[in-house]
Amino acid sequence: MTHTEIDITAELVRDLLHDQHPDLADRPVELGARGWDNQLWRLGDDLAVRLPWATQTADALLRKEHAWLPGLAPGLPLPVPVPQRIGEPSERFPRPWIVTTWVPGTPADLAPVTRADEAADALAAFLTALHRPAPVDAPMGRDRGGLLADSLDGFTGMLARATEMGLVPDPDAVRAVWDDAAAAPEWEGPAVWLHGDLHPANVLTADGTFCGVIDFGDLCAGDPACDLSAAWILLPEDAMDRFHGAYRPTPDAATLRRARGWAVGRALSGILIGEAGVRGRPGGKASWGPPAYASLARLTRQADGRHPTGA
Repeated sequence: MTHTEIDITAELVRDLLHDQHPDLADRPVELGARGWDNQLWRLGDDLAVRLPWATQTADALLRKEHAWLPGLAPGLPLPVPVPQRIGEPSERFPRPWIVTTWVPGTPADLAPVTRADEAADALAAFLTALHRPAPVDAPMGRDRGGLLADSLDGFTGMLARATEMGLVPDPDAVRAVWDDAAAAPEWEGPAVWLHGDLHPANVLTADGTFCGVIDFGDLCAGDPACDLSAAWILLPEDAMDRFHGAYRPTPDAATLRRARGWAVGRALSGILIGEAGVRGRPGGKASWGPPAYASLARLTRQADGRHPTGA
């Protein structure tokens, strides 16, 4: 069932809590956000309820977060929404849902960083801590953290759509970034934990720097280049060298090339979702467009992909 079939309201959230977690049911409930997969309802001052609404895959993603994130969260230097309770499907709501801690802050697509050095250090510290070797039974990404070649069809489709819509001024330069990344040597280290979806709506800011990371539905194990790509869309251009210098272990040239490939795909996705939002289409997020356009422009200034900043 999707958002077209379920009307999620504060009353429904309270009823679900009364049924399964009655000790939380008397807390104030208010809508926090409607995301891509889930709705987020704030529960009092320090908790939140996340319920799937817009995709069929969200159920498994919530259960994955509930299973793995509590063990990872204590080692991370930025606050994350730690699952506290799980709600099982019922007659009131036929899908699983979770109660997590509330992470304060404003999504970076609405409030970009202004303290570049602090933000670069914060992102590098977060990813250094997260990118620990994952156990053999860790979840693998749907289309994150594996070989770039496995995502070729998706990239090609996005580039074709964006080009047809007149959203990409130089598609050949975009393709050159991707081709260089796909030709880079593969990751030979252990599969590490990845957030998998570090776009600006999933990273929070306060006072000009990063203050939290949310939505671990794409948590998986794989190539760290997937997450390192986020610097292109989250950080000011003059902070890229500082980020790469602060991240440990220092990424080699091949990893940076692969990261650019993941970044150019993320930028195309953001542009398309942003344009859908401008045109008022379901699922569109107009605020995703500006950082995605800026990221794509930076990435295509130098198509060979060998310089960490692309300057």
